[in-house]
Amino acid sequence: MTDPLLKLANSRRRGAAEGITSVCSSHPVVIRAAVRDAALFSRPLLIEATCNQVNQFGGYTGMQPADFVAAVTAIAGSEGLAPERVIFGGDHLGPNPWRKEDAGAAMAKAEDMVSAYVRAGFRKIHLDASMGCAGEPAALDDATIARRAARLARKAEDAASGTDRPLYVIGTEVPPPGGADHLIGEISPTSLSAVQHALAVHRLI
Repeated sequence: MTDPLLKLANSRRRGAAEGITSVCSSHPVVIRAAVRDAALFSRPLLIEATCNQVNQFGGYTGMQPADFVAAVTAIAGSEGLAPERVIFGGDHLGPNPWRKEDAGAAMAKAEDMVSAYVRAGFRKIHLDASMGCAGEPAALDDATIARRAARLARKAEDAASGTDRPLYVIGTEVPPPGGADHLIGEISPTSLSAVQHALAVHRLI
């Protein structure tokens, strides 16, 4: 089967409108509903977990990355969805769960988390090192974000085995992990120049 994620990337480069069902939930009822839909229409399914939901310490679900994969795989099997149709994604993987600690400690834990995700079979890896840790500004500059993302990517590459290398997403043009914890009255779209600068800095580093 053609790699669904690479197929999406190639379609985007051609200017074709194409997508994939992506569900970021740890609730078994939600996962089962998504699995049934994918099985019914013979489509691939991207199931994601955030750094707060699932990490090497259990997150708020009590599951480590391998536990999450096992739980989803069991549901998929019970619904007749072929294992190769399920793609696992890690969302906002970075120091967010430990941002109240100093950057050194938080990033060390983030590196261990990313490694655990990749070893468990997560393929789509969203690297998010945009948040400041203890003693740092809430929003970091692009160079610091890129350097930390590069550290996490190196750990992911070191943990990968076989031919299915991780595929990365960078940036934070998405809701915060777990959703916003305050009322949002207005959303300011990211400017094209800001996107171009962030990409350039990541490529340079």
